[in-house]
This record gives sequence, structure tokens and C-alpha cells, in this order.
Amino acid sequence: MIHEFFSKAQELLNQKTPFAMALVVRAEKPTSGKPGDKALITADGEMHGWIGGSCSQPTVIREAQKALKEGKSRFIRLSPDPSKLTPLEGLIDLPITCFSGGTLEIYIEPQYPQPRLLVVGNLPVARALVALGNVMNYDVVGVDPDSTATSQVVTSLADIAKYVRPDTYAVVATHGNFDETALEQVLKAKPRYVGLVASQKRFQAVLEYLRLQGVSETDLKRIKAPAGLDIQAQQGDEIALSIMAEIVQHRRTAQEADDWEAPVIEEVIIPTAQETPSGIAIDPVCLMEVDIATAKFTYDYEGKTYYFCAPSCKMSFRKNPQAYLNPALTLDPVCGMEIEITSAQFSSDYAGKTYYFCGAGCKAEFDQHPENYAMVMHHH
Repeated sequence: MIHEFFSKAQELLNQKTPFAMALVVRAEKPTSGKPGDKALITADGEMHGWIGGSCSQPTVIREAQKALKEGKSRFIRLSPDPSKLTPLEGLIDLPITCFSGGTLEIYIEPQYPQPRLLVVGNLPVARALVALGNVMNYDVVGVDPDSTATSQVVTSLADIAKYVRPDTYAVVATHGNFDETALEQVLKAKPRYVGLVASQKRFQAVLEYLRLQGVSETDLKRIKAPAGLDIQAQQGDEIALSIMAEIVQHRRTAQEADDWEAPVIEEVIIPTAQETPSGIAIDPVCLMEVDIATAKFTYDYEGKTYYFCAPSCKMSFRKNPQAYLNPALTLDPVCGMEIEITSAQFSSDYAGKTYYFCGAGCKAEFDQHPENYAMVMHHH
């Protein structure tokens, strides 16, 4: 019997199902429950095990559900007439539903699976977040469409919702590569926390795009950008640390949601690409190479078609084409901010090209791993 009890507990943990353990600590006859009797109760009221008969079960299930919702253990005493008992500190007196008499004292303790950390991206901040999440024993899932890894890495943005549970903390850290598409999928799945690694200017462009896609203001307000607590972080690992600190703060202070519905997984239908000119174009906003034959985002301006790697780049170009056709402007490869070359105070040379930055922090991040950011600027 004891083997079955612990096997069931392990099964629920493996299924990432929260449950409460109820243990009979003391019993006064006549009761069917005995000291050492134990049961597991899930949030939907399903009981596995034994803590007494029908006299005590409804109350224990109800109190277990309260413990799961509040995230706190409770110690209850069931008796025919609680008013006749001497109150004890830390003990909750409740009436038993039978008239046969007897008293049961039951300790109830909620158990939760490790929270899930879902990280979208593969650049330094994302990699540091994955490492920290593993060290802190989170259930870590990486989302990287370009990955060929065989470990737990999701390679399709459309599959994000399948990996979001009620206790999921999601961070989008693609440095502008596919922020908008990833956030659309993340917000649909309603995780507990949504963070975006981006500058305020970049964040406003993302918000504008998401509004055009019909994302509600309620969902948009759930995005924390820039993600992380303000600890004056500059390098990728420091930014990751600030984000994990914010997630811990959120976990410990936020109230548990009353209920949660599993997200609806919508089928994503990719239209057949129409015949287009062959060759490679340069996205005028981020300077990435775009395969013209498969480009999803285009815009015609003054008789010429421009190709873009992402909807955010197309939107930025539409708002002010001349700003991107003017060679005096470029983008910070780390945060995506527009930089006027003639007035830029921070720059670095790498592989025969000069990169410009909005501040010392972005320059330091680039100088640490220039190959990562140069790759993002030139390859999608």
C-alpha cells in the first residue's frame, strides 16, 4: 500500500500535476481513520489513498484544495462539535459530517512541480537564462527555430502554447529577430509571467505591431519590458540574473490564480509561396540578408519593392522610409535602437565592418561576443 502511495505521488510529479498530501496525525475513536493513514488530493478534488470514510473525506478534499490555492500547509481537527474543544494555536477546528463521534487530526501539505522557465532565443542573454534556470532547478524549455539540438528545444514558434503550464515564466530574448511572432504565441498561452528583452523604443514598436494583430490591451499590459529588476546590468549574464531575480520576486509575491484554462492550440496554416524573383535582398532596417523567393514581408515604396526579415522591420520602414534609405542611420546590433552614425559615441570594428551602439553597455555586450551579434545582423 505504501509503495502504491509514493508511486502515485511520483506519477503526479512527473505529470507536473499539483497535489496536496493529507496525513492522519492523531485519531480518537470511533473513527475509521488511523494515525499514519494518508492520501493525495489533486486540485480537481480527486483523492488517492485513505484518510477515513465519507465522514471526513469531503472536508479533507475541500481543505486540500484551499491549501493548494493558498500555497500553505494547514493542520485541521475534525470533530462532531468543535465548540466543545479547547482551541489550539495553528489547529483549524472543523465539524465532522457524521454523528458517530470521534476526532481526527490531519496535516495537509501542498506539493507543486518545479516551475517552468520558457526561454525564446539563442543569444547570450537567452543562453545565460537557460543556464541559471537549470541551476535553480526550474523545468527549462528553450525555443529556438534555428536549433538542430536533440535535447528539449522547441524549434517551431507555433508550438509554444503546448509547453506553457499555469506555472510557466516566459522570456522572449531574440534581440529583435522574431520578438513579435514569439510574443503573439506566448500571450495566447497565458503564462504566469511574460518578459521581453528589448529597449523601450524597440518595445513600443513591438506593441504597435501586436495591436495591429488584434492583441488586447489587457494582454499587452502583461508584458514586462525591459525584463528584469533594475540592478544596472550591462552584460548578458547580468541581464539574465536580473530577469531571474524578477521571476523569483514574482513567484513569491504574486497571488495564485483562481483558475486556469488550458490554451487552445490553433493550427497554423502556412500559405503556399507565390513565384517571386530569385536572389538575396538586404533588409533596409536591420541589414539582414533576406531570401527574395521566400520573403514573407515586403513593402513597395517609390516604385521599388523592399524585403524584410520580420514584421517589425517592415513596420519601422513604413513609418519613415527615408530614415532607413539614408546611409547616415544604422541600428545598434545589441538592442536594435536607431543610431545616427555621425553623432554615435560608441562603436566597434569586427570582421571589416564598423558597428555603432547607443551606449557603453551595448558596446561591452557586443565586444564580449561580436560573432553572435554580427550573425544576427547579417543572417536570419
